[in-house]
Amino acid sequence: MTQQAQDALLKWYEKHGRHELPWRNTDDVYHIYLSEIMLQQTQVKRVMEEYYPQFLQKFPTLKSLADAKEEEVLAAWSGLGYYSRARNLHATAKLCPDTLPQTQKELVRLPGIGRYTASAIQSFAYYQKVGVVDTNIARVIKRFFAHYKQSDDTIWKSAEEFVNPVHPTLHNQALMDLGSLICLPMNPKCEKCPFTLTCKGKGEPEFYTQKQKKVYEELELYYGIKMKNEKIALILSHGPMYKGMLELPSAEPIDEDFIAEFKHSYTKYRLTVKLYKISEVSDKAVWMDIEALANGHISSLTRKALNYVSSPLGIKGFSR
Repeated sequence: MTQQAQDALLKWYEKHGRHELPWRNTDDVYHIYLSEIMLQQTQVKRVMEEYYPQFLQKFPTLKSLADAKEEEVLAAWSGLGYYSRARNLHATAKLCPDTLPQTQKELVRLPGIGRYTASAIQSFAYYQKVGVVDTNIARVIKRFFAHYKQSDDTIWKSAEEFVNPVHPTLHNQALMDLGSLICLPMNPKCEKCPFTLTCKGKGEPEFYTQKQKKVYEELELYYGIKMKNEKIALILSHGPMYKGMLELPSAEPIDEDFIAEFKHSYTKYRLTVKLYKISEVSDKAVWMDIEALANGHISSLTRKALNYVSSPLGIKGFSR
């Protein structure tokens, strides 16, 4: 049954797989590693069309990334969110400016590289026979083997045993695409699945992938807008959300100084952000030219906030 399923999977992948993805058409370990880090919290289409090519244009090699300043790396990462990913990427480049190690033991010692990323590098860059388990593959494995509330170790073990010994890299890429395109969290397209004859959980696919509803923390944040001489005041963040990024200074919520309000999501937080005019800022404020904002290492929340201030970053009745 295993070989039958492996063969059916590769046949499906040859016809329906996402072969156009640029990180699947290279054996450059850095490019593959970068794609894996970017894809952790960002949709494939956005990574492929926006962030991946732009980042590689600026930092084409591990060495160029290692030699860059942190603020340059954060600026190139701006909009992707989860900025610890960029800092870990930068730190790893400094430790391995030429190439990345090939063993999981060595890889997981590097900043921001866990079991999944290490396995992905081993499989996709070094063509090793290892199991790879991301969210999509885990869902396929759980349904295929009818694993109900099994431990992560069990899922990984099943994935390892299921790897095609002849084409391990294609096998893992195919599983990833199958989970993304066919074996969906809700309403999976079982009639189009290559595992129709071999999947143990096809009768009740959602039974094997039940999840607890994610609970979000609601927060209300107050930020201030202060500008002078075509510059805007920003503060270097030391908080948990945008550490190392430039953001707007905090503000007192005074009704007569109110500018705008908007919603923003960040990891486990659902934020209500309110903007106010402010007259004073800390001595530690960084005054950034309005024209430099597009390339500045500012947070996505700050970018969204600035959209609420009319061009060129002023509003009616607000003195710049």
